[in-house]
Amino acid sequence: MTVPRFWRAQHSRYNLIGTRCKTCQTHYFPPRKICPKCRRLGQIEEHKFKGTGAIETYTIVHSAPEPFERLVPYVLAIVKLDEGPQVTTQVVCPPEEAKIGMRVRAIFRRMGQEGEEGAIHYGFKFAPDGESPAPKV
Repeated sequence: MTVPRFWRAQHSRYNLIGTRCKTCQTHYFPPRKICPKCRRLGQIEEHKFKGTGAIETYTIVHSAPEPFERLVPYVLAIVKLDEGPQVTTQVVCPPEEAKIGMRVRAIFRRMGQEGEEGAIHYGFKFAPDGESPAPKV
């Protein structure tokens, strides 16, 4: 198996994978090994999130460090996933369109590369639900 194929084959690489406590039904992202509510009584299992949620709060970044300076202005938000956890993420939309309560969905994008022939890094951002905007990557 080639190195790129190995990375593409990883289950959590292109999915929002967290955990869920079967005892109290609480979801966690990033994953946890122990439920902080149930402690030793909790039974943790892997959970694939739907990748949908709503913006809880956001800010518009106008000044950013390298290599993000080419993206400004951009929306940085706390998104509450439908299953409960909150994630800090970029929302790919024109800054004037961002609103608290706006429905969003996870999209996976190329985040960067180490040199011209180095490893390519992927990650998630969020976009308005129902749209496929061309992101500034």
